[in-house]
Amino acid sequence: MRILIFGASGRTGQVLDSVARQSGYEVLAPAHAECPLEQSRQLSDYVLASGAGVVVNCAAISGLEACAADPLQAHLVNAVAPAAMALACRHTGARFVHLSTDYVLDGRRAGVKDEGAKCRPINCYGESKREGELQTLEALPGAVVARVSWVCGNPARPSFIESTVMRALEGQPLAAVADKFSYPTAAEDIARAVLALAAGDYGGIVHLTSSGEPLSWWHCATLALQAAVEQGALAAAPPVQQQQLDGVPFFREPRPRHTAMDTTLLTAGLGIAMPTARQTISNAVEKLLRYRAAAAHVSQRFGTRGFTIDNLRLTN
Repeated sequence: MRILIFGASGRTGQVLDSVARQSGYEVLAPAHAECPLEQSRQLSDYVLASGAGVVVNCAAISGLEACAADPLQAHLVNAVAPAAMALACRHTGARFVHLSTDYVLDGRRAGVKDEGAKCRPINCYGESKREGELQTLEALPGAVVARVSWVCGNPARPSFIESTVMRALEGQPLAAVADKFSYPTAAEDIARAVLALAAGDYGGIVHLTSSGEPLSWWHCATLALQAAVEQGALAAAPPVQQQQLDGVPFFREPRPRHTAMDTTLLTAGLGIAMPTARQTISNAVEKLLRYRAAAAHVSQRFGTRGFTIDNLRLTN
């Protein structure tokens, strides 16, 4: 079967591309220049002509400050584009999976939120992603809108977790926000769940994250360093300074504080297993260390002639 992936060069899309190929899919992964997400007519025509049985949208403008600086662009990419994809899939009969975010929640109250939780986004990014959810399901009620959070596990596109370990290996000082809570989720786990959702008949919103006790960025950093020690990369875990969300100077847009999402529907209802947040962090560190070792081996053996870190495998 042919699968069409938008945003295949990003942290999640890159791994989905790899997992889909390993699963026997024929993958179409257009670059932005080939199919601009801002051009909804061109986007619809591309989907209609693709012959894809599954369409997955991993693309978004996810930088909060970037969305605030250009809200029209954020609306076109995060809301209008997925709606155009969904409408085209309605005509072709393709399954459509659109990735959304925990930032559609306001995050004012602690605790995990299920799919029925009220959505009150507090920034332009969250507003545009919520509008994308609504427009997608209006265009195609059978579409899957999968909310993800804190994507990690792709060493070629390091997340905060991988970056913390790399900074520690370089002896740099470490700091992390301690009053914002959610779940890290591995790109490979998202990819496998997306393919399972595409193969099923569920339509609607589903939370697609790891599980367990909600973690702060500071918790994630300390657990990642602990995993690096256990896996022999560090002799001891260096200290991580605790920061307050309101005290981060380059965060000009507000961030929701409590956006951990309940996965009961995904796991118990749809039978798609996900690891705990702690296991996700440990796996991400292990993958990073193997990736760095492989990159060092390639560099030592071949030098830099024609090789980049992106040439290495992204999945097991």
